[in-house]
Amino acid sequence: MKKTAFFLLACSLCFSLHCRDAINIAVVNFTTCVQESKFGKKEQENFDNLRKQMVSMIEESQKELQELSQKLEDTDYLDSLSPKAEEELKMKFQTKNQDIARIQNQYYQVLQQANMQVMQKLNENVSKASEAVALKKNLGVVMNKEACFYCKPSLEVTKLVIDEMDKNYESEEKTRRLSENSEAKEQKGTNASLVPEKPVALNEKKAPKKKTSRSKKK
Repeated sequence: MKKTAFFLLACSLCFSLHCRDAINIAVVNFTTCVQESKFGKKEQENFDNLRKQMVSMIEESQKELQELSQKLEDTDYLDSLSPKAEEELKMKFQTKNQDIARIQNQYYQVLQQANMQVMQKLNENVSKASEAVALKKNLGVVMNKEACFYCKPSLEVTKLVIDEMDKNYESEEKTRRLSENSEAKEQKGTNASLVPEKPVALNEKKAPKKKTSRSKKK
């Protein structure tokens, strides 16, 4: 009897401790945060612009290489050139071909580094927003949904995290604009102070003021 009572008491104590230490868990969809948050959209736009610039450089070089290739394949054009000019044309073709290979190599390196920087910034922003949501919702853990095989829809706080990210983004943009305006005003004041004042001649005398006649009182 004593053993049964002790067992029940131990089970009750363990259950109470478990309930007391229970952790509220939520999940956030990282991909959705990247695609729908203002910060994520801005970073994607910057990355796409960089990619387009690199692609434009490669396409321009390939166009020039194609023009050189056509000249080298044109026997009539080659016959009109001197041996020295023909050799220079071949050297120019080889150099341009090497330039394209170099640009393509740089293209992949630059994009890879840019992508790593973007992902790092996004991780920091999602983490910061998740922490704010956790404090408001009294959550113990906020996990990446992609790391879960299954979770209840009620556990997802992605929308709240995106809202928090947008608030942070707008606050940072406001601070940036104020900083830029302040720097512009300082620069304007500096430029104005550099403008020399009109020099005054040493012997220059001011013209005497004319005396105005006043009507006498009767």
